[in-house]
Amino acid sequence: MSRLTCLLVCFFVSVTRGFEIPTSGLPEFAEYGDLVELAPGKFQFAPEKQRFQDDVDQVTLYSYKVQSTITSRMANTFIQTKVVNNSPRPQNVVFDVQIPKGAFISNFSMTVDGTTFTSSIKEKTVGRALYSQARAKGKTAGLVRSRALDMENFKTEVNVLPGAKVQFELHYQEVKWRKLGSYEHRLHLQPGRLAKHLEVDVWIIEPQGIKFLHVPDTFDGHFDGVPVLSKGQQKAHVSFKPTVAQQRKCFNCSETAVDGELVVMYDVNREEKAGELEVFNGYFVHFFAPNNLDPIPKNILFVIDVSGSMWGIKMKQTVEAMKTILDDLRAEDKFSVVDFNHNVRTWRHDLVSATKSQTADAKKYIEKIQPSGGTNINEALLRAIFILNEANNLGLLDPESVSLIILVSDGDPTVGELKLSKIQKNVKQNIRDNISLFSLGIGFDVDYDFLKRLSNENRGIAQRIYGNQDTSAQLKKFYNQVSTPLLRNVQFNYPHTSVSDVTQNSFHNYFGGSEIVVAGKFDPEKAEQLQSIITATAANTELVLETLAEMDDLEEFLSKDKHADPDFTKKLWAYLTINQLLAERSLAPTAAAKRKITKTILQMSLEHHMVTPLTAMVIENEAGDERMLADSPPQDHSCCSGALYYGSKVAPSSVPSWVNPSPTPVIPMPVLGAQVLEATPPPHVMRVENDPHFIIYLPKNEKNVCFNIDSEPGKILNLVSDPELGILVNGQLTGAKKPKNEKLRTYFGKLGFYFQSEDMKIEISTETITLSRGSRTSILSWSDTARVINRRVLVSVKKEQTVTVTLNKDVSFSVLLHRVWKKHPINVDFLGIYVPPTNKFSPKAHGLIGQFMHEPKIRIFNERPGKDPEKPEASMEVKGHRLIVTRGLQKDYRTDRVFGTEVSCWFVHNSGKGFIDGHYKDYFVPQLYSFLQRP
Repeated sequence: MSRLTCLLVCFFVSVTRGFEIPTSGLPEFAEYGDLVELAPGKFQFAPEKQRFQDDVDQVTLYSYKVQSTITSRMANTFIQTKVVNNSPRPQNVVFDVQIPKGAFISNFSMTVDGTTFTSSIKEKTVGRALYSQARAKGKTAGLVRSRALDMENFKTEVNVLPGAKVQFELHYQEVKWRKLGSYEHRLHLQPGRLAKHLEVDVWIIEPQGIKFLHVPDTFDGHFDGVPVLSKGQQKAHVSFKPTVAQQRKCFNCSETAVDGELVVMYDVNREEKAGELEVFNGYFVHFFAPNNLDPIPKNILFVIDVSGSMWGIKMKQTVEAMKTILDDLRAEDKFSVVDFNHNVRTWRHDLVSATKSQTADAKKYIEKIQPSGGTNINEALLRAIFILNEANNLGLLDPESVSLIILVSDGDPTVGELKLSKIQKNVKQNIRDNISLFSLGIGFDVDYDFLKRLSNENRGIAQRIYGNQDTSAQLKKFYNQVSTPLLRNVQFNYPHTSVSDVTQNSFHNYFGGSEIVVAGKFDPEKAEQLQSIITATAANTELVLETLAEMDDLEEFLSKDKHADPDFTKKLWAYLTINQLLAERSLAPTAAAKRKITKTILQMSLEHHMVTPLTAMVIENEAGDERMLADSPPQDHSCCSGALYYGSKVAPSSVPSWVNPSPTPVIPMPVLGAQVLEATPPPHVMRVENDPHFIIYLPKNEKNVCFNIDSEPGKILNLVSDPELGILVNGQLTGAKKPKNEKLRTYFGKLGFYFQSEDMKIEISTETITLSRGSRTSILSWSDTARVINRRVLVSVKKEQTVTVTLNKDVSFSVLLHRVWKKHPINVDFLGIYVPPTNKFSPKAHGLIGQFMHEPKIRIFNERPGKDPEKPEASMEVKGHRLIVTRGLQKDYRTDRVFGTEVSCWFVHNSGKGFIDGHYKDYFVPQLYSFLQRP
């Protein structure tokens, strides 16, 4: 299901002050006697004029308030913070909020010393046009779109002048889904520091009646007795208001212990009927979660990734969880296990009954698994589907049973079929309508969006657990959510002329502990009472269930509570409908159908003030002098629209011949993998034919000067060496697979950055990004999108595109990843590096790039026709040399990573001889982190 994934808005006023926060009196921010030293956290600070000395943090958090109201599972939440800068220096203040998965942001405002910035929702192209207008007129406009790792952050940053105050307020809404027999409302509390006033309130209004209310301890006992719970028959309130003393990690600590999730759990009363049908303000909502039904027999295939990346704790915890899960199978269930790396194996080639002896044998099989090799997701899923389809064809399955596949994986495909859209298509074409596919993604590298699409298309759900969580417990919890089928073929019918615009009313299966929610429009003037009829298949029984709506009582009940949301039915209907349409849009069979769905989503998003993948939030002050654009990233279509795919094996057909099930009984046989053949490269691969080239921009002369370095694979070149500041950048060359025209091209295959004052080393290759500080090492993948802050060094990774390394906001380096088709006979993946001109380096800076941080004087004259009519020649005087240079074009890939942008420059021949100091071989260094030794 598509949803708002991430919003990121930034204002930077440290250099060009687009808007300044003036100093004024602070009447409502004045009480700070007991706040002495405040720990940096989510509200970060960055002194503008100080580099090496850490001041006492004087950005003070006056208040941090969170309020949620839940009316019949529809939750509205707002987060408000008030901050004051008591420092004598400007400070950067960051408002960074985690938003629950599936939530839609509806409003954001920011007040700066009485000047309020408000938001409005616009169609995305309109929002971007307003942003562009502001830029064109020289007004301050911020636009940053980011795909964060967890895809749940809203972030804005302001530079606060001394004595100034600022207030942030964010509103979002979400629907509470029932899982494992209860609803969970999670609030991410991360103020980052002590707050003079910290208040969290959760109000719950459930006309159906509240069965229980519970707040588990998620702060290791630190706040025992602080949450106050009050529960009535249909209403409940949770209050969390720790004092400053209670917030402290310890008695004398200045750090806050409020760093985690406050979780509120509850469930509603359920009578012996077909759920609850609520009608209010022209909309209805139907909640359906029957109890006391016998489970339906299930046929389950566990598909487990055992590739090399699962080695260690992930595999150990997966094995332990699987042993528990196998013990939970009922005797009438059938199951088997498929495990895969670059090959696909099956514990049994057909389904077997879940007897004690069979489950014991399966546990022994799983315990012996040794992770290794690549990841062949396509063939593993097709094998599982084949086993279920074959068993169904042979009449081996109970006609009243439910079939499901549970996929557990921690990575992208690297073997077999690599194109994600093709894997989706293969699964969709082969899986039958009576099979549900559930996916569990483990770790940070897994393509969760792909797993989510895969499951959503095939009547299942996906869930992600990160590597720092208990894999065993999470896997068992996920299994319990999806493995207790109670009903099949659930149909909702509303035989009423006044019902319209009903969300999805047909569900293949209902699993225990969850809930089905249906919503629609209802005109009470056309009839007195709304009726629903539900048909479904239970264990050996056909059910017909009827429900009548209680209309008058609900209106009276809601009118008496000031916290109840009178628009909850309308919001819930809009939320469900937009999400359903987003899912349908991604699967639209034709362009015309997609345009029609897109138009409807856009209209509803604007009408209900929601930031969705088709809209953007414009934030501006009343005068329109300052403008920001909060723009959610587009839906991830990386599987389907021109992305690059990599891997070591490409099968001639991604659907093995054995996939199609036999029409007559056959004896199961071991399956052989398809033969590996050369394949035609996809049309969208990046083609890079030339050696690495240097483009040196000389700002005083407003000229680009280019040169190539022709060297050998394995050699390490010094690019920047500043021993005074302790800054080093080196690059190691890699070679093409074979010569072309008797010349072996070389490229940068690895780059090393060393910041001596931070004791920080960063190694960037075409595979990984490794950060080392002392004995601590962190490894990121190019498949990540992440930001890592270590003291004064910021490392930003944009998935499969760029790594930006910034030191103290003064010096930055951008590294671009260039992927090529893996089967290309000559070319290899390589890196490009871009360094903006800056005056922050010392006079001792040198290196192939570093020497030009202090621009030499050049004179280009006597331009004349060259040997090539399209490439004129000229004379260049530089560093006491007179050179013959040629005007030509080089590629800059920062703005267009596929084709590059042509840059006109004067080309210096012979590996830059005369333009660079000495000979290019003088820049060889022995190690990746060796400083240049100058004569």
